[in-house]
Amino acid sequence: MSYEATRSRVEDYFDRTATETWARLTSDAPVSRIRATVRAGRDAMRERLLAALPGDLVGARVLDAGCGAGQMSQALAERGAEVVAVDLSPQLVSVAEARMPEALTARVTFAAGDMTDPALGRFDHVIAMDSLIYYREGDIAARLHSLMQHTRRSAVFTVAPRTRALMAMWYAGKLFPRSDRSPVMVPHVPERLAAVLGGEVRDLGRVTSGFYISHALELRG
Repeated sequence: MSYEATRSRVEDYFDRTATETWARLTSDAPVSRIRATVRAGRDAMRERLLAALPGDLVGARVLDAGCGAGQMSQALAERGAEVVAVDLSPQLVSVAEARMPEALTARVTFAAGDMTDPALGRFDHVIAMDSLIYYREGDIAARLHSLMQHTRRSAVFTVAPRTRALMAMWYAGKLFPRSDRSPVMVPHVPERLAAVLGGEVRDLGRVTSGFYISHALELRG
């Protein structure tokens, strides 16, 4: 499936099918035991990616590429960054904007659209947490290379690692009910992807939490 077709499918899923599901997952609302493992995994991965950035981001411009419900954007703004929070789903962008604490709103600009849109401007860092997991190797490389043309320091991102456990769980359809199941992730071997990307790539490690499995990498400018 082409990048454009996959992007359209992902947008449709998050904007029309599963907005409420993901808004609940990324809140403090009670969730099922299975989804609780996903929530815990996402929390751990968010901290891992943030740890790859400076603790003080005052004066830095950061792109939250695939901001979802805005948890990463809030954490970046709390560190003093000027944040551009973009997501394919206007519905999720609205959720993120509504949840942003008033004290941080001046530091965050929200936008619905493609993370690689040059109109978003230039950045010091890019964070793309679980927003590239549905794409093929070549598409991920193309998106990251496009982003790095406008990024001065680094892009930290996640991919779905090629593990038997992850693919078995995903195809079994246990993560979400059939009515709101996400598009299928494309698994990757992180070392191979790093070789395809070229340049300076740092392995940031893997987070496994029940039904959540994701691997983090950093590409430096």
